[in-house]
Amino acid sequence: MPRQRKHQGVPGLRSRRACRRRRASRRSSCGGLAHRRASDRHRANNPPLVRTDYTLAFPQRAAMAKPSERTTLTARPQMADIARMAGVSESTVSRALAGSPVVAERTRAYIKQIAADAGYQVDPVARSLRAKRSNTVSVAVPMMHALDQPLSDPFLMTMLALLAEELTGRGYSMLLSKLDRHQDGWVEQLARGSRSHGVIVLGQSFEHAALDAAARDGLPMAVWGSRIDGQSYISVGSDNFQGGVLATEHLIASGRQRIAFLGDDQLPEVAPRFAGYRHALERHGLEFDMRLHARSHFVSEDAYRLTRAMLKKADPPDGLFAASDVIAVGAIRALFEAGHRVPQDISLVGFDDIPLAAYSQPPLTTVQQDLGLAARLLVDRLLTLIAGEPVQSIEMPVKLVVRESA
Repeated sequence: MPRQRKHQGVPGLRSRRACRRRRASRRSSCGGLAHRRASDRHRANNPPLVRTDYTLAFPQRAAMAKPSERTTLTARPQMADIARMAGVSESTVSRALAGSPVVAERTRAYIKQIAADAGYQVDPVARSLRAKRSNTVSVAVPMMHALDQPLSDPFLMTMLALLAEELTGRGYSMLLSKLDRHQDGWVEQLARGSRSHGVIVLGQSFEHAALDAAARDGLPMAVWGSRIDGQSYISVGSDNFQGGVLATEHLIASGRQRIAFLGDDQLPEVAPRFAGYRHALERHGLEFDMRLHARSHFVSEDAYRLTRAMLKKADPPDGLFAASDVIAVGAIRALFEAGHRVPQDISLVGFDDIPLAAYSQPPLTTVQQDLGLAARLLVDRLLTLIAGEPVQSIEMPVKLVVRESA
């Protein structure tokens, strides 16, 4: 028979094990209450890690930070937390805490105060790794304006080679990135991901707003393109309006009356070339014909297709102004295939004066941008920004190089 436990079934009596369980339960309850009281005293004597009134002192930041982001931090703060509280990017927080002069003094003080009150501490290992990085400059090529524009585009390859030579001569490495048009926040991702000292962007494309925001956020950046009124970023570019005037007036001087324009006038770099073209027509009493304008991307295949279509219309052009040499090369092929001689039947002027222009058939008359000077000025201005010194955008003069196409 199984052994009967002592006191089993006897009213009013409990086993020793049951008593021990009950005493343990009482100790746990009392200990939990004491713990809660101690926690309450700790919270009373220790204010929150981060104040919630920073946006009152900096109302311009209040609009940038979401309501959920202006709350008190209760865990160990990270750089992302400080960035949300301040309404800036993580890279700006990093530069501010490092004392970088690229960030405005008032903004640095504001961010440092938030970080101090939050108890934020910079990771010494990460800082050590950053300090040991080699001098690197990112060169970004936004491809938003032409879906099929290759990175091997002759103009881009020329600029990249000149920039690499200029940066290498100054002790910097070049990190190249091709930017997809669907990638949001590409400027900030590029700066944070590459850990480069600064960024050179080859072409504004349709990204003026993103570039402007990045510059206001303190990213050291120099952009190849036209200067736009009120822009925050530093740009280096050519006098595109004067280039458009020079090209068009040269065609008019050669006796051309129906002059077509090949190029996307919605792009910041091309719009002033188109404006110069129209200005020259008006000045010489020639009417602008919308049928003689084709919005070609910086792709030879696109220019070839659009030129063929234009030649099939009534009253085709007797002169062509291409917004780039790459566009001009595509147009020349279309002209030859349609049986037109260049320049006897139709004259053609390009823009850029890339090395290929002198070796096209026929050699291309074009508006020259000094690309060697452009690379030097881009690097000069970027390194000046990195050093925290003031710098201005610049517009380079252009000149017409006359060869055989016009």
